[in-house]
Parts: sequence; structure tokens; C-alpha cells
Amino acid sequence: MTNQTNTDVRASSARANSARGEASKKVLHGFIYAGLTLWALIVLFPFYWMLITSIKTYGSYNAERIPQLFPTSPTFQNYADAFTAVPLADYFVNTLIFTVLTTALMLLIIIPAAFAFSRLEFRGKNILFTAFLALMMIPNELVIITNFVTITNLDLRNSFTGLILPSAASVFYIYLLKENFAQIPDELYYAAKVDGTSDLKYLVRVMLPICRPTIVTVTILKVIECWNSYVWPRLITDDEAYYLVSNGIQEIRENGFGRENIPAMMAAVVVISVPLIVLFLIFRKKIMEGVARGGTKG
Repeated sequence: MTNQTNTDVRASSARANSARGEASKKVLHGFIYAGLTLWALIVLFPFYWMLITSIKTYGSYNAERIPQLFPTSPTFQNYADAFTAVPLADYFVNTLIFTVLTTALMLLIIIPAAFAFSRLEFRGKNILFTAFLALMMIPNELVIITNFVTITNLDLRNSFTGLILPSAASVFYIYLLKENFAQIPDELYYAAKVDGTSDLKYLVRVMLPICRPTIVTVTILKVIECWNSYVWPRLITDDEAYYLVSNGIQEIRENGFGRENIPAMMAAVVVISVPLIVLFLIFRKKIMEGVARGGTKG
């Protein structure tokens, strides 16, 4: 009888501890979700403010003594002005050409390079790869100066070639793909070589499909980098025929809407930002999968 009582007491105590543990977890999760919600609101608020400012009239915006979170008389005239005050559509086309060609050329360079460093054996491979990684330590300002002098000496200013070539390779993306390729078991490579498969065919038919999430991630990150590029296009182009959207924003500020027409400026920024937002929303799962895979060893 005593043993049964002790057993019941222990069971009741275990249930009470379990209930308290579940309650503590719920409270902790509540605090975590509340913190994440607050942080999301803080991060998203600038985008919301940009959007609502873009649909305010110039007069109503300047008349606000206290900034209004909701416009009383919204208008889309600012968006029409974004394409008429300056040739923003032409800047879009230039940016699209620059982004597509640069990303495609970069993939053609970094994929074979990452494959060579991860799978092939040749003399000096480790030393060469270490030298590549050391390039990441060079300040970007020094690289820009060197590239500017080189492109100028080659008479490639105000051309898509001059815009694209300095961005056609990336040590970081080579390193990221190399680490990703290295996770594929060596047995697959040796079995393919026994079957008479060439390195190129093995890369295309085996490695690229397995590492597709990482390649998609690298591609999207490069697209975002090219679309947001400002310093290099600003340095290497002074011909409006080669302006990108980043140059367009400055052109709008200086010669288009004027420095005081903030709603019209915000409308132009919204138009320029939409393609990247849509791209991220479409491929967000691939990006998360590729980043997680790139950081996994074994």
C-alpha cells in the first residue's frame, strides 16, 4: 500500500513538473514571438514610410507639421513623374543588361574555379587557393582605384564592357561554392571516372543538380549586388546612355524632381526597389536553403 502511495506521489509530482515546464516554454515562446514581431515592425517601418510618402502630394507633404502615418489625399502622380522627368525606363533597361550579363559571366567563371579547387588535384592548389582568399583582405577602395585606372587605360569607360569586367569574378562566391562542392562524397567522383565520365559532364550532371540551392542563392545575391551597384557605375560612366538605376536616382535628385520634392523621390525609389523585393519573395526558400547548405559541413 505504501509503495503504491509513493508511486502515485511521484507520478503526480512528475505531472506537475511537466505542466510547469510546458507553461514556462509557452511564456518563453510568447516573449520570443513578441520580440520578433517588434523587431519586424522596426525593420519594415522604413519601407512603409517610403511607400506612404510616395503617394503624398508635394503640397500635403510640406504642409505636415507632424508626419502623418496615413495620407489623407493619396496620389499616384509621383510615379508617372518618375518616368517622365528623367528617362528612368532607359536606366531600367541598362541595369537589366548589366545585371544579366555580369551574373552570367560570373557563373561561367566561379563554377569551374570552385570545381577545380574542390575536386581536381594539381600542383600548388592549396597555395593558390590561399592566395585567392588573401585577396579578400584587400580594401575595396584599393581595388576600385586599380580597376578604374585599368579600365581607363583600356579606353573602356562609358561602355558595358567597362561596367561588367571588374564585377565578373568573386573570390567569396568561389570559396562558398568550393566548400559546397567539397561536401559531395568523393566516391561519386571516382565512380563517375571509372565509367568514363569527363570532368565537365560530372560537373554538369552531378555536382550542379546537387548544389542547385547554393547556386541559386549565389545568383540572386549577385543580381542584388549588380542592381544596387552605385560607386563603380558612378565612376566609370558619365554618358547618360549607360546610366543605371542607381545613377538615375542621383540624376533625379539633381536634374529631375529637385532636391525638395521628397514624395517624387520616394516614388522613384519604390519603383527601383520593387524588382528586388519580388525576386526575394519568389526565391526566399531557395535562398534560405542555399545559405543553410553552404554553412553545413559533412
